[in-house]
Amino acid sequence: MAAADVLIANGRICDGTGNPWRYGDLLLRGDRILEVAPPGTVSPGRAGELVDASGLVVCPGFIDIQSHSILPLMIDGRSVSKLLQGVTTEVMGEGWTPGPTGGRLERVLARHPYGGLLADWEEMAQTWRSFGDWLDALADRGVSPNIASFVAGGTLREHVMGMETAPADAEALRAMVRLADDAMRDGAMGVAYALIYPPDAFASTEEIVAVCRAVAARGGLYVTHIRSEGDRLLEAVEEAIAIGRQSRCRVEIYHLKASGRRNWGAMPAVIERIEEARAAGCDVTAGMYPYTAAGTGLASVLPPWLASGGLYRNLRDPALRARAREAAYHPNGSWEALADLAGPEGVMPIGFQLPQHRQLAGKRLSEIAAERGQDWFEAACDLLAAEEQSIPTIYFVMSEENLERQLRLPWIKISTDAGGFDPSWAEAFGPVHPRAYGTYPRVLGHYVRERGVIGLEEAIRKMSGAVAQRLGLSDRGLIGAGQRADVVLLDPERVAEVATFEQPHRLAVGVRDVWVNGVRVVANGAHTGARPGRVLWGPGRS
Repeated sequence: MAAADVLIANGRICDGTGNPWRYGDLLLRGDRILEVAPPGTVSPGRAGELVDASGLVVCPGFIDIQSHSILPLMIDGRSVSKLLQGVTTEVMGEGWTPGPTGGRLERVLARHPYGGLLADWEEMAQTWRSFGDWLDALADRGVSPNIASFVAGGTLREHVMGMETAPADAEALRAMVRLADDAMRDGAMGVAYALIYPPDAFASTEEIVAVCRAVAARGGLYVTHIRSEGDRLLEAVEEAIAIGRQSRCRVEIYHLKASGRRNWGAMPAVIERIEEARAAGCDVTAGMYPYTAAGTGLASVLPPWLASGGLYRNLRDPALRARAREAAYHPNGSWEALADLAGPEGVMPIGFQLPQHRQLAGKRLSEIAAERGQDWFEAACDLLAAEEQSIPTIYFVMSEENLERQLRLPWIKISTDAGGFDPSWAEAFGPVHPRAYGTYPRVLGHYVRERGVIGLEEAIRKMSGAVAQRLGLSDRGLIGAGQRADVVLLDPERVAEVATFEQPHRLAVGVRDVWVNGVRVVANGAHTGARPGRVLWGPGRS
């Protein structure tokens, strides 16, 4: 019998397929699972290290299909808050990507609050030309999780058209399609559009279809923050389905939700529509995070067109501000007016950078406005203009009933919609959404163990095997001989989130050990410092 590096014995194996757990022993050799054996049948002498998993669940590493770790990984490749949840692969790309560069992009790296922590990347980033350059740079620097990415549709558009609101003409569209094809050949998982944010919001359905045809031709996925999660939710889902049908591209909807109390009742119809489309042969599925509050920028209380030509400059133009004020107070449905959906009392800015504003973090926009003697719109505009950054903000817009309804759906997957942090440095930059620290343990602890909304095996499938299958990662996401050794040991009676909205920078508990590509990156609940992560390339990689 072949020798192994590690024997994980006496664990309850949840293999990522959704099948019932079983007792078994796991042998790891190099970066692969060598064997899954019946319990007690493997001699400890076959392995260099024996790990006793008694009382623990052994499962595949979790794959976060909606990660925002681009900048955090440049600061700290360990991604501590993700690894302590059991995440072994992070898939980025919503909103922007650092590649391709050039064209009409104003800068390679997005606006960020991390100051000097990213200074050593600035010069390097100027040399990036292809989509894959920044992924290679991250891997060369060293990362603990595996990394992959979609190419951002907004980055393609900004490369060609800047922040213009006009429809793409034939020449611009050809350029975007060419860039999308280049990114697919360079290893993108597909294309991601965030259709409530500029410049993505300026893209027409026809433009997205044309780009998705190029993506589909190389086996990629269209993943989308749909154009509305509020008053036009059903219409936005219809657009996603139509894009899939017309382009013949598989469709994945980011963080499915019904935003705003008045829209909560629409979720059953949305689920019915997606299942109708699936029954008719449209390959559409979705993901979600297990919180009733969303997180994005305070700039999302403003109409997207205000960003054309420069948001912070436009906020200082009295005429443009007056026009935006009318749009914010009387939204016409053409954009996602989050302050209208949540109400100013449901809007909680948390990410201020200026010292004079930091005491406002965690207060509701209605409260901030009252303290400043302003209405909510003027307060938001003045804060954005002063900060000159989007100001991370929590929006309390979803219902618990819908969240539990969605968790039970077989075609739903779990994702964080967040970056990976370490409290030792991240706390200094202010609060974040607790999903960055608690998404997967919250599902396993609160919704599986405490509430029984879904079973343990099904929850793990939604975090591992189902995601790997969706991304075409045939050698990850499952516990089986020949699979890559991305493995998690967790205590099903103890795993839980600790992060809260008030104290978000708190690491989860209950994940004891994690291996990435056969290297232990978490041991006894602490990060080991190892960085064995690799780039996982998409299906069109040349």
